[in-house]
Amino acid sequence: MNAPMEMDDIEVMRVKLEVLRQEHRDLDAAIHLMEGSGRADQLTMKRLKKQKLMLKDQIARLDDLLTPDIIA
Repeated sequence: MNAPMEMDDIEVMRVKLEVLRQEHRDLDAAIHLMEGSGRADQLTMKRLKKQKLMLKDQIARLDDLLTPDIIA
């Protein structure tokens, strides 16, 4: 009854995917705030955008793993 719940690999990947998506949204919001303030440090902006792009790539890879290929 009190057995520990274990997640299978698919569930772990889905949780990881949602975490990455949230991080991507957070970075997007931070970038927009910095751009809107008019005092955006260009180096920081470049780093944030690069990090956002890396997250996007990770999201795409995980999404591809979780979405089965359908041959029409």
